[in-house]
Amino acid sequence: MTAHLQGLALACERDWRLLFEGLDVSVRAGEMLKVSGPNGSGKTSLLRLLCGLLPPSAGEVRFNGQPLPGAARALAANLLWLGHAPALQLSLTPRENLAWLCALGKAVALPAIDEALRLMGLRGHEDQPCQGLSAGQLRRVALARLYLDPPPLWLLDEPFTALDAPSVARLEARLVEHCEAGGLVVLTSHHVLAQRPAGYRELHLGETA
Repeated sequence: MTAHLQGLALACERDWRLLFEGLDVSVRAGEMLKVSGPNGSGKTSLLRLLCGLLPPSAGEVRFNGQPLPGAARALAANLLWLGHAPALQLSLTPRENLAWLCALGKAVALPAIDEALRLMGLRGHEDQPCQGLSAGQLRRVALARLYLDPPPLWLLDEPFTALDAPSVARLEARLVEHCEAGGLVVLTSHHVLAQRPAGYRELHLGETA
């Protein structure tokens, strides 16, 4: 499916403070948009606006030309959202967490889960409770979803947090691979990407707020 995510004249006000206004965003198949800016500039809020978790103070979000909330179901069916927190049950193992998370959309086979964990450098940790994993390992468990038949649109909030250098390179390569296959990525990060798809752009909220 060819997807197109737009934000038109967006404004966001939080706690009586205007974070940004008049912001236009457009991401099509094959493109990656990296959103940067100082803390408190509205990076996470912008992602939440784009996926329908937060209503804009002004403007509108459209998915494939249709505005939210009317297009919310179509957006949800094509969206993978990974927030700043790993959002894992610490009492469950990586294998159990991924099986449960994938079952919310489309169930995946156990060998596919094990392969995703291997690709994220977590072989041998499949059955270890997540409460015994480091912050970087927890992040990699969450990011393993990027290998489990994900939908085309990825919204990722600070995905490089707590990753070591090999994991950063692996994630960058996966993001490029996804865009080259026709996917869309919007991510927030302070990280300077060494690997970028052809359709790479940046948005610095500190310059637009």
